[in-house]
Amino acid sequence: MKEFKGKTAVVTGAASGIGFGLAERFAQEQMQVVLADVEEEALEKAVEKLEQVQHRVTGNCANVLVEESVQELYAKAREQYGNIHILCNNAGIGANSGGKAIWEVEKPDWDWTLGVNFYGALYGIQAFLPHMHEHGEEGHVLTTASLAGLMGGMGTYGVSKHAVRSLAETLNQDLLMRGSKITASVLCPGFVNTNIASSERNRPASMAQSSKPEVNEEAAAGMAELLRNGKQPSEIAEIVVNAIRDNVFYILPHPAWDDHLRDTFDRILSRKQLPASAPPFVVQREDGEKY
Repeated sequence: MKEFKGKTAVVTGAASGIGFGLAERFAQEQMQVVLADVEEEALEKAVEKLEQVQHRVTGNCANVLVEESVQELYAKAREQYGNIHILCNNAGIGANSGGKAIWEVEKPDWDWTLGVNFYGALYGIQAFLPHMHEHGEEGHVLTTASLAGLMGGMGTYGVSKHAVRSLAETLNQDLLMRGSKITASVLCPGFVNTNIASSERNRPASMAQSSKPEVNEEAAAGMAELLRNGKQPSEIAEIVVNAIRDNVFYILPHPAWDDHLRDTFDRILSRKQLPASAPPFVVQREDGEKY
């Protein structure tokens, strides 16, 4: 997809973080942009910010946990702007299972993490793709995964992001096999300056944990610092726009992780046991490239 001007993009999780960065960047390309988010007040502020610089945007409150809510988002976007050309399945949450082993994680944790990160993306594809494929114009579907979707471990979050990556890969193959004008990509960022570490604020009461998980304050503070020192959402959005234009499927905006990814796949091909330790978390390398 080369031309953006005058076309329409829908971005979930758009009230903040990478989602807002994407919405803002698409608006700068003179697209109509539908911002969707579960946080109504934050969404209103995000829309207002873009409207102040004369961008043509609207905000629709949507909960990607709920299939009907995503279907309603599609209907509203079609009513507002007609054909949809770019869909960003970006809404996602972090997960804190309190260091539990995978077999100890409670069902509400699985329901919430997979519900937002995986099923939210699947619902988006099911709601928007029939229309996008059939209207015959060029378009694109971006699905936000994570570097966690390319490496081992990382608890329920890692499991969900592996599923998201596979979903995006399967979508891409289906589009190619059908000769569609819709292209696809999967975004796998490392640390980005977002508020994903505070995802618990949006957990629905129906998926509450039976007991509050233990919080390692030192580890939480370290993670917050890594996120603050990560790339800015605007940097990620710029990389995404260029990747869509160049028809890049795997969008890896953190090249500082490339050696670690090579090690991961070398271990897979060696048929050896994965290490028990987590991947090394550093803020930046000596060359200044941020993780």
